[in-house]
Amino acid sequence: MINTATAIGFTIVFVATAAGAALVFFFGKTSTGGAHGAAFSGLAAGIMVAASVFSLLLPSIDGFSRYGDLAFLPTTIAFALGGVFLSLTDVGVRKIMGSDEKDNAKYFKPVKMFSAMSVHNIPEGLAVGVAFGSAALGGSEQLAALALAIGIAVQNFPEGAAVSIPLRSEGISPLKAFLLGAASGLVEPIAAIVGFVFSTSTAWLLPYVMAFAAGTMIFVVVEDMTPSEDKTKIYAWSFMIGFAIMMALDITL
Repeated sequence: MINTATAIGFTIVFVATAAGAALVFFFGKTSTGGAHGAAFSGLAAGIMVAASVFSLLLPSIDGFSRYGDLAFLPTTIAFALGGVFLSLTDVGVRKIMGSDEKDNAKYFKPVKMFSAMSVHNIPEGLAVGVAFGSAALGGSEQLAALALAIGIAVQNFPEGAAVSIPLRSEGISPLKAFLLGAASGLVEPIAAIVGFVFSTSTAWLLPYVMAFAAGTMIFVVVEDMTPSEDKTKIYAWSFMIGFAIMMALDITL
């Protein structure tokens, strides 16, 4: 049975993502070829890469520790499959929209960014659900599960902004960019409920889903977020800042 503390834990992970996505209303439209666009893209890319490494890949490898020196192998395979998934998503979107239509071209990157962040939020939601499910079964303290939810919520704030602000840079309206950024976090409470209900049988999936999600995130960063050559320094320093912020949050929380 989901009690008040569990409901709060499931809710705050989404609210934090939506709050971060709302930052888009404080920024004007910026061109992806301009300095502002490069700065926003770099910041978002840094956040996404740090989240992939510290929140997803390293925990995934730890989850496969039973394989000893080969713990990297299932993580690597799932990581590669994440890239394949995003590549196929790109092909599918182009077929649906028509790659020759310039009006539709601007939607390719937003769809992939939304897909990557949504997939990234699934293992986080599952982890929260499993934690509360374990507490309900007497396997751990509910306070520890709530602390985990709060920690993930704090990380979700910059992640929401990492989706909405670059989308605004692509010419998407502030409202649509906010809705897409917030919607990317909607899967998290859904995954949390699934993890809670099946807490005794879903924990084994987490390492696979984490590595898969990391693959989708890295694929988007490499393929779609690199700026033009004259803006690489701005992008690089913004990337460093975003990575440092997310790394600090992941390690601290």
